[in-house]
Parts: sequence; structure tokens; C-alpha cells
Amino acid sequence: MGSKDEFFHPPKSMQEWHAEDQAVEFHPKPADIIQGPVRDPRLPPGQIRTDKWPVLHYGSLPHVDLATWDFRIFGRVETPARWTYDEFKKLPRVQVRSDIHCVTRWSRYDNLWEGVSVAELMKRVTIKPDARFVVIHAEQGFTSNLPLAELLHDDVLLADTHDGEPLTPEHGWPVRLVVPRRYFWKSAKWVRGLELRDTDKPGFWETYGYHNYGDPWKEQRYRGD
Repeated sequence: MGSKDEFFHPPKSMQEWHAEDQAVEFHPKPADIIQGPVRDPRLPPGQIRTDKWPVLHYGSLPHVDLATWDFRIFGRVETPARWTYDEFKKLPRVQVRSDIHCVTRWSRYDNLWEGVSVAELMKRVTIKPDARFVVIHAEQGFTSNLPLAELLHDDVLLADTHDGEPLTPEHGWPVRLVVPRRYFWKSAKWVRGLELRDTDKPGFWETYGYHNYGDPWKEQRYRGD
């Protein structure tokens, strides 16, 4: 991604954020709930179950202007795609129930997410044959990385709702990625785009020593685990 200012917009008040969000016409609710992966044992090694949802992120909360917000797919595709916020909210929606496993050793079961599946978005672009990896771009220059195949699971989505309520800014509003099979840092908040690549490129936390893969059941927390 370019400079951090590429996705940065002037601040808006919380009242303006939620007033604009409520003014958008939502797509009808999906009928079925997709169940994310549940392994045996359900709790990965080294984790402690909690009913709380701690707030963890690096730096300050980004300022989001829905009037200029967009979501892009670019890189190793025939033609880049872009959706405004209104267009994104009108895409077909899914509900996914899945567990959170944070690298800081807490897990939260049975989170109900709603949003747009990544697979649904990928249907709307022509992916070049050499595309194998994705860099997830978020506000303020933050990035994460995953294999393309990981993002195409039917329980991976760009969520705007958690347990029946709109996401709060602290948890990634207006849109966050949810990838149930990886530690939760891979599920980037405040997501703005997916860059398809023919080579892997470590994201923000991976460059600071976090594991490139991040499988909770293998305890792949840090580089070398």
C-alpha cells in the first residue's frame, strides 16, 4: 500500500459515525448460520477461555469518514474492483459462528458475526493464475498477510456486526476481517483492501516477530514456534 495518508480521513464524531451507519439501507438478514471450525480439543494449547472481549490494538483509533470510505481488491487480478460503503452494505450477507483465539492467550467461544464473505467478493473479480497470497490493507498503514486459499473458506468474512450489534470502533468498525483458523491478530481491524500477490509479504506484526502462519493448535505465536 502507499502512504498511510492514502486511507486516512479527517476525524468525525462518534455521533456522526453512527448516524451515517444507521442511515444506510441494510441487505436482508441471511437465513442460515455458517459454523466455523471446532476442533477436539476445542481450546487450543496455552489458551484460557473467557466471556469477555478484550480490546487490543496498536496505536490510536483511526478516524473514518463513510462518505469517502471504500473497499478495494487489487494486485494480481485482471481488473481491480472497488465498492463504496453503501455498495458494500448491499452485497449478499452471511452469518458465521466461530471462536476467537488471541495470541495473548485468551479464547472466546461462539461469536456470531455478520458481514460479507471474502469468497463472495472474489467472485466479482478475475483472479490471475499466479495469485497465491494476499496482503490485507487496513487504516493507518496496518497490514496482515495470508494465503489466498485461507481467505476462501466459507467462514471467513468481512464483518460489521458481532453478536447482533454493530461493531464498535475499538473492535474494527466499520469492517474487520474474521479468519477463524488463525490467531486473532490475522483478523485485521478497519480493513480497506485486499492485495492479491504471487509472492508472500509479511504484515505489520509478522515483521515484528509474530509467526507468519499463526495456527493456534500448533501454538505458532512467534517466529520459530
